[in-house]
Amino acid sequence: MADAVIDVIGIDELPQIVELYNQIFRPTKTADSFNRRYLGRHNVLQLVARVKDRPVGFFIGFELKPDTFFAWFYGVLPDTRRAGVGAQLMEAAQGWATQNEYETFRLECHNQHRPMLHLAIDLGYDIVGMRWDADRGENLVIFEKNLTLGR
Repeated sequence: MADAVIDVIGIDELPQIVELYNQIFRPTKTADSFNRRYLGRHNVLQLVARVKDRPVGFFIGFELKPDTFFAWFYGVLPDTRRAGVGAQLMEAAQGWATQNEYETFRLECHNQHRPMLHLAIDLGYDIVGMRWDADRGENLVIFEKNLTLGR
């Protein structure tokens, strides 16, 4: 299991997120496309996971509703997957959301991303619905986790 260091980074460090995103996903995105999505969003959270000082994963989320935090994008470089980095990123984001008094944590995942579906279930998320993603022409599975249990 990787022992990643998870850092909260500021909006001014967005190029680091963009570089990781473009190594993981296609089509690539620009910093401008992320900044457009951030417009009007509250509590944007950017996390970077590092293993031996090498950035290997990222998480981006923001407030969806006053009581709900939304995981927008998250990913781990292919050569470091299946080592627990994704779980560490998600747990760090959940911890941040809990500290900031969000009651619910929501994420969406494409059905073909089986490792992420399994991770969400392993982390105690419930499937609460499906949503059609017109951009990709596929369904997204919607997961939520109640953060107030155990408070």
